Amino acid sequence: MSGTSAAPASGASGTRGGTFLAVLGVVAFSLTFPSTAWGLESFGPWSLVAVRSTLAALIAGGFLLALRVPVPARRHWSGLAVVGGGVVVGFPLLTTLALETSTTSHAAVVVGLLPLTTAAFAAVRTGRRPSRAFWLAALAGAAVVIAFAVRQSGGTLSSGDLCLFGALLVCAAGYTEGGRLAGVMPGWQVVGWALIGCLPLAVTGAAVALSFEPVRLTAHGVIGLGWVAAGSTFFGLYVWYRGMASIGIARASQLQLAQPVLTLVWSVLLLGEHLTPAAPVAAVAVLVCIAVTQRTGT
Repeated sequence: MSGTSAAPASGASGTRGGTFLAVLGVVAFSLTFPSTAWGLESFGPWSLVAVRSTLAALIAGGFLLALRVPVPARRHWSGLAVVGGGVVVGFPLLTTLALETSTTSHAAVVVGLLPLTTAAFAAVRTGRRPSRAFWLAALAGAAVVIAFAVRQSGGTLSSGDLCLFGALLVCAAGYTEGGRLAGVMPGWQVVGWALIGCLPLAVTGAAVALSFEPVRLTAHGVIGLGWVAAGSTFFGLYVWYRGMASIGIARASQLQLAQPVLTLVWSVLLLGEHLTPAAPVAAVAVLVCIAVTQRTGT
């Protein structure tokens, strides 16, 4: 695939394939908050993020080295820096700090706003303008998700809200730039080189953080660390960027409207959090909004 922006692939098969990959990314991301909560049982917040990024970078580096992938052109490194700062460092760090005082249900508010914010960033960055119907459906879906997540968390604001809203902005920027770069290089290479670019910072951060924060290894802690490193950071971003390159950044971003609902389901199954009877209603409403966004043009 070539070009300077993540334009949707032509043909129904390309659209279906891109949508499937983006959905896989959403499923992987939906496990991030519960896995982070597990990881915090063993690691401090700074240690968890630094070790997570280091392990993900080593995985990515292994693939890049084995396949002898050439180093990206100099013009792409500014975009890779945005991806690294947004989705490799910024979002994981800010949400991990927030989860020390917030439940995963409350943190899902961030994900509820992320599709709309990503679509707005994409409209500015790539020049693609979604239709009015797209924006109406996106706003409706975001409103449903936010109302559901706030009700699930008791309607109160936590001390981690500033971290959560900061995470929202940097992640939307990273998604948009990564989706654009996935139009000129394979999505997994976008992820891989962004991780490699952050590796010196991650290794330094891990060495410093591990010397100050205690480590108490548990099964949950190790599994949580493994998933956020290999599942969310590498595999999730890989399929997500490939999906965005195929169906477009704005359209792919709206699939994330389902992510908070999935996160809340995982929170019940994995963390034992209580889920209100409103969950099925919210899930149906979100799926309707997703269906509308996927059928609208730009």
